[in-house]
Amino acid sequence: MSKGSATIVALMAFVGGLLIGNLTAGKFGSSAELSAEAETIANEEGIERFNIPVDENAPKKGADDPLVTIVEFSDFQCPFCSRVNPTVAQILDEYKGKVQITWRDNPLPFHKDATPAAVLANEAQAQGGDKAFWKVHDLLFQNQRALSRPDLENYAKQAGLDLAKVKEALDTNKHKEAIDADIALAAKMGARGTPGFFINGRQLMGAQPYEKFKEVIDDEITRAEGLMKAGVDRDEVYAAFMKNALASAAEKPAPEQPQRPGQPDPNAVYKVPVGKSPIKGAPDALVTIIEFSEFQCPFCSRVVPTIQQVQKTYGKNVRVAFKHNPLPFHQNAMPASEAAMEVQAQLGDKGFWAFHDVLFENQKALSRPDLEKYAAALNVGGKKVNMAAFKKALDNHTHQKAVEAEQAMARQFGASGTPSFFINGRNLRGAQPFEQFKSVIDEELKKAEAKVKAGTPRANIYEETIKNGQTGVKAAAAAPSQAAPDADKVYAIKAPAKAPRMGKSGAPVQIQIFSEFQCPFCKRVEPTIDQFMKEYNGKVELIWRDYPLPFHQNAMPAAEAGREVLAQGGPQKFWAFHDLLFENQQSLSRENIEKYAAQVGGINMARFKKSLGQQHPSRCSSARHGCCKTSGRSNRNPCLFHQRQADTRRTTDRRV
Repeated sequence: MSKGSATIVALMAFVGGLLIGNLTAGKFGSSAELSAEAETIANEEGIERFNIPVDENAPKKGADDPLVTIVEFSDFQCPFCSRVNPTVAQILDEYKGKVQITWRDNPLPFHKDATPAAVLANEAQAQGGDKAFWKVHDLLFQNQRALSRPDLENYAKQAGLDLAKVKEALDTNKHKEAIDADIALAAKMGARGTPGFFINGRQLMGAQPYEKFKEVIDDEITRAEGLMKAGVDRDEVYAAFMKNALASAAEKPAPEQPQRPGQPDPNAVYKVPVGKSPIKGAPDALVTIIEFSEFQCPFCSRVVPTIQQVQKTYGKNVRVAFKHNPLPFHQNAMPASEAAMEVQAQLGDKGFWAFHDVLFENQKALSRPDLEKYAAALNVGGKKVNMAAFKKALDNHTHQKAVEAEQAMARQFGASGTPSFFINGRNLRGAQPFEQFKSVIDEELKKAEAKVKAGTPRANIYEETIKNGQTGVKAAAAAPSQAAPDADKVYAIKAPAKAPRMGKSGAPVQIQIFSEFQCPFCKRVEPTIDQFMKEYNGKVELIWRDYPLPFHQNAMPAAEAGREVLAQGGPQKFWAFHDLLFENQQSLSRENIEKYAAQVGGINMARFKKSLGQQHPSRCSSARHGCCKTSGRSNRNPCLFHQRQADTRRTTDRRV
């Protein structure tokens, strides 16, 4: 090759390199050096940013060359995600040409319809790009309470999608890999709930009001304009902000916090015994992780792959012991724990862990028949479960006292929620990412290795480590806003004139009960109520007040249905419907609620269905929704859904 030819080739390579660099830089990542002024603006101390990659293929809406990029992690079944949609629309309208929204999927595990809905939305984008995605996005949120398979196919038709391809995508879970990648990214960045927003990398969690977004967006626009004045091209602004942003939530320094009463100190060592708990890992492991968990908790399910990663990474140096802590509001958790203990009694620790994996893989199906089916299918080294003994153990609650003893131990050590871990006695709470486990394990591993060098046998490391540990945590005192009502004080609680009532009007004793139909504790008190109404016949008046809790997804629809039955049939029909709902507390789907209303008799079912379908949809979040307008209501006389929202906000404000 001639010298001239070589020069031309070198020049082409240089130019080609510049072109490739420009094409691959921009908002998706840049290696360009920033000026000192730009560095100061992009990385101002006290502004915490997360390096959220903006997928070029992810659905987007808004400016093509934004000053502010907002990445939204969301879930189509989450009512809070629905609630924030008008706010997002307002942002895009008021910041035209300056803000872009990018969607990332984060279907929560306890929303059974969220993942299929995400699959449909992904398929819509695959077929028709961003326009088709946002059309399906709007249909899903407008019909958030109707996300069954037939519903999804109906929305696909409305959006003009190829239905055959949609059915194939739903059947094969076609877009699972992309959805799982979004979920993993959300977890990595600490966005475990929904909705979660990253505004130029700055985290804003929850369905915040417009003003909260505006505060951050205005600040970011000022910073972005400052970057451009300092020489950063507009399409490099996001990359400049991301240059030194945190790569994960694990990099975020944990604030030093004093130990709160009722919670374990993460820096203390607790003397948590292994006892007869099922163990996975080497018996002489240098690090012992005791896990308080339960099989119906979605966060416990979410951390299972992390624990598997821990054991794969550390091999014989880490063992895990499982302790049961079924939470009272998870109605299938206690039976599942009892079943797991029986499997352990019959097939040993290996049998327990095999059953453990099956239960978490099928977390949404933990009824008694399901538990029996999973147990019958187990085969551990050629050994199978004796199903007669298994059923008898569940019938007689053979292992209930043992489970309750572990629940008491959890309370003793402040592990009131699940999951909660004690790593060589040090507490780590919640479904934390792998990096958080690694940080504690590495520290404990070094301490343990030093003990081994000093002569402590490996098999004795755990007992040696915790022998002087704390034996419990100080009980938490009730906060003033959460303290129990004074039993000697009379509270003036005015009962609505149209509230459901039972007993003699004007009776000497009036009882108002704030309750809901999906709460297991509410159901538990019903026989007591029946008893005192019989014993004090004519002397007590009972008044029902709706208080559906936000984490019981069927409680609000059941409450609304009860109100409609009351409106049509009066108190007698309401209480009959009330009894049916509690008798069938585990089956409160829309279809079943309609069935119970029909069983009551005398209910106009067309009107009943219309009231559920249109009057109080879960997306109702502001005066912009028609339920309070069309019914002639006002903010002074809101619908049940609006009233419940207001109550929840007031409660939250008091706690904060």
